[in-house]
Amino acid sequence: MTLGDKLRSLRSIEGSLRGLNRSMTQSEVVASMKRELGRGLSQAYLSQIENGSRPHMTGTSRELLARFFRVYPGFLVDDPPRYSRELQSELRMADPTVDAWLYAGAEQFNPDPELAHAIRAIAQDNDSRAALLLLGEILRTPGLAERLSEVLNPKPLVGAGHPPPARHN
Repeated sequence: MTLGDKLRSLRSIEGSLRGLNRSMTQSEVVASMKRELGRGLSQAYLSQIENGSRPHMTGTSRELLARFFRVYPGFLVDDPPRYSRELQSELRMADPTVDAWLYAGAEQFNPDPELAHAIRAIAQDNDSRAALLLLGEILRTPGLAERLSEVLNPKPLVGAGHPPPARHN
């Protein structure tokens, strides 16, 4: 995967994380970097990196992009020559992207510890993609989510038609 491919993928993930339901544009990334990090890159520079006309970037640029997208700076390079994606299934190739998206989402929900913990639990699963697909099926099946919630988080039976506990004198 080229650096440009990775940046386009990160813009897509970031747009989803920010609730845009689409990829962030290069201009949106540039503006958000300046606003959130206090400095950034130009849209033209980002475009050159993505389209491959600028195959290398400065360490400062790499660090800024890594901070903004919350990835390890070493990720922001072309994959090595002769690296073969065919050695892994297409579904397995999606897992690192899904995991990165989940971990970034968990960070954004730190003020809600229960939600952040749940998102991290999915990301830490050996097959987070399958876990998300399962969750989708649970939610699509009428009544299943409610029933699972009842089983996993039972409510106390006191006051639910059962006699109160006996008092001993």
